[in-house]
Parts: sequence; C-alpha cells; structure tokens
Amino acid sequence: MKTIKLVDIAKTIRSKNAGTDRITFDIIFREKENYELVKASKIITKEFIANLFQICESRISDFVEFDPAYAIKFTILRLQPSGSPGEGDVFGCQQYPPLLDIEIPV
Repeated sequence: MKTIKLVDIAKTIRSKNAGTDRITFDIIFREKENYELVKASKIITKEFIANLFQICESRISDFVEFDPAYAIKFTILRLQPSGSPGEGDVFGCQQYPPLLDIEIPV
C-alpha cells in the first residue's frame, strides 16, 4: 500500500500552550482534498493520538475534525502546570514532532 507522510500534505502541524494545564495541537491543510484524504483514512483518531504520544486516552480533552478550516485539532492535559518545576516546555511548542511522520494511505 502506498502512503504519504502527514508532513508532506499538511500546511501546518503545530503544538502550543492552551493555558496552564493544556497543550493544543493543530493539523491544518491548504487543500480540501488533502484534508478529506486524511479524514477518510481514519488514521488520526483519539485512540491513535494516545498511542502515538504514549498517554492515556483520558488525557485528550478535545478531539475535533473542523471542516470549515480543513483542520484536525486536539488538546492534551499536561501532567504538570506550564512553568512548574520539572516541566520542560512552557509554551508547549515542542510537542508536535511525533505527528510529522504519520503515514497516510493514498
């Protein structure tokens, strides 16, 4: 089966701080066709994200396929508040790399 990496078809893949106790992730597509391809593949789900990030599914507070923006968005609850001792990413902007290599069937 032929696949393409998510990073090769998404316009934006990012993570960012969403308050003191959450990190939000955005996968945004420029073309509707690419968004629909990923959505139809059913690869990116709440369960898949939990496995990818090696977290309990209950830590994913939101998971949305947002058609008007051709975007998939989800939010993960932090284990420690942003900026607390031992917390390594205050802005939450270094959490997205596992998403880059997701293989989407074409």
